This record gives sequence, structure tokens and C-alpha cells, in this order.
Amino acid sequence: MGGARPDGFHDLANVFLAVGLYDVVTVRPADALRVTVSGADADQVPADGTNLAARAAELLASRRGLAPNVEIHIAKDIPVAGGMAGGSADAAGALVACDALWGTGCSREELLALCAELGSDVPFSLVGGAALGRGRGERLTPLEVGGAFHWVFAMADGGLSTPAVYRECDRLRAECGRGADVGSVPAPEPSPALLDALAEGDLAALASAIMAGGTSNDLQAAALSLRPSLADTLVAGEKAGAMASLVSGSGPTCAFLTRDEPAAKALAEALTATRTCRTARGAPSPAPGATLL
Repeated sequence: MGGARPDGFHDLANVFLAVGLYDVVTVRPADALRVTVSGADADQVPADGTNLAARAAELLASRRGLAPNVEIHIAKDIPVAGGMAGGSADAAGALVACDALWGTGCSREELLALCAELGSDVPFSLVGGAALGRGRGERLTPLEVGGAFHWVFAMADGGLSTPAVYRECDRLRAECGRGADVGSVPAPEPSPALLDALAEGDLAALASAIMAGGTSNDLQAAALSLRPSLADTLVAGEKAGAMASLVSGSGPTCAFLTRDEPAAKALAEALTATRTCRTARGAPSPAPGATLL
């Protein structure tokens, strides 16, 4: 991750890998824009115009000169406020669904441009698979993945504000005397070892690349500074047999790489038993992006 830009964002070399956790976004004609939410932690998801799926519908409608008269229902399964881009996935899903409902006929390039306006993670939520994100993360280059990988995600109680984690990262960098702005922090580059491991489907090499230098996530130290209890979750996962561990994005979810699906199931059960997290569950990767059902 690069230093803070004058616009407040940071340049990224972000390796995105979609995993098999999904929300289902359903749209129906209505007399006005409405959002309903069901599933785990549904009460934590806004059901008004601030919902990213609602904003996606409004943006598409405005570009096509339409009224955003649609009812959007989101059946949540992606952890809420867990740093796993669930809101971005809902926005990408709403764009695809409303494009089909309204017959607006957007090209893939048009949908990606709308996604980039909505948020840095939304374009990848449309694309899925694996990709290298540049800029804010919105400029994507597809990556090859040579095999399936199995993960466990440990969800914490409560969320972490992404802007707060970025600010804490800047503070920690400045505190170390290196500076935190663009001129002080080298331009970010992805780990060649990590990209090679993904392309070759090499589990051991991927685990090694994730753990090289302590972590492959520049935001991890900031997330741990704001939520020290996450360190206990990481240690618990490693003791229970994870091949690699890291904070997912800006947290507070922790991600663990495992050998296979049975190992993922066993690790999820072991982590839940330690009570260092609210719950844990396995998911394979790579997985597709927003798809019409």
C-alpha cells in the first residue's frame, strides 16, 4: 500500500481473490426505491438510500434517464462489517440485476465504470475470480489461478471502520519516522512469489508468500493496533493447524489458509471452540463475481 495521496486515498497493489460466500440480491418492480434485508446480522445493514445496493440502482437509473422504482431484497450470508466487501458485492449484484430488470443493456465496460464510481472494491465484486487491483483497487488486471484453495474466516464481534484503519496505518508509519504520504512511501508492488503461487496452484508456496515478512497485508498492523484481540484469533488459528493467517482487508475478519476442505471444516470448529472469535466458517476460492440466477 502506498502513502496517503492528496485526495486522501492510497495507491494499492491489491491481490483480490473471490471466495465462495454469497449474498443473494433480488429486484422487483415497485412504485419507489425500497430495500429489505434478511439473514445473519440483517439489522446491521442499512435499509435506506445509504445502502450501496440502493445507490447502485439509483446510479444506473440516472444514467439511463429512468426512475429507480425497484424493490431490492438482500439475503445476507457474507459477514456484515467484516472487511469482506459484502456491501460491494451487493452493489455489483444490484447493478447486474437492475440492468436485466430494466433492459438497459449495459456493456461489461459500462458496468465496471459504474462500479468504480460506487467504491473501490465494487469492480472486483462484479468480476470475481482473482485480479490485481491498482489505483484505489478499481483498476483490475485478471490473474491466473492454477487450482482451488480452501480458507477459513473467523468473524469478530463488532466491526472496524475502514477509514479508521487507513488513518491508523498512516499514524503508525509516521510514528516510525518513515512518513506516511505519497512522497515518503514507495509505490506498492505485488509479491511475485504470491502471484506465482496463485498461478501454479501451489498451496505451500502460497502459504509461504502470505507469511513472508510476517504478513502480506499492510493494513494488518493498524487493524491489530485498533483491535488487539485479533492477535489472539490469529495465534489460535495457527495453533489449530492453519498453513497461513492474516487479517482480511481492513479487518476485523481473520483469514486462514488450510490444506483442503476437511481441514477447513476442522479448523473452523477448532477456532469457534477457542472463543477468540464470534464464529468461523470455511469457503473455497476462486469464485465467480456477480451472476444472474
